Amino acid sequence: MIEVTPLAAEKLTGLMAQDPAQRVLRVYVSGKSCCGVSYGLAFDETQLPDDAVVQRAGIDVAVDPDSLPFVQGATIDFVDALMGGGFTVRNPSIDSGGGCACGRR
Repeated sequence: MIEVTPLAAEKLTGLMAQDPAQRVLRVYVSGKSCCGVSYGLAFDETQLPDDAVVQRAGIDVAVDPDSLPFVQGATIDFVDALMGGGFTVRNPSIDSGGGCACGRR
């Protein structure tokens, strides 16, 4: 369903250790446009009954049924950049080809 890179797993494990109640990483679609899909990540205390859940690198990753088709084949990574880094979700199967009809990239 979804993969987690080793660097992302290391960063997520560190964050989750700060608050042991947050045991689940929730991945969801936070928006859709003609340019593609925007993903969100959040920590949660529990998984919901209709979540699809997989364990990656010791982390329970939960996806709600509405987001699941857009998360299939995605990879969570951590990008370390000079001007600020963070988590990113890439999904080549939902790629818009680098642009869209409205001209945004």
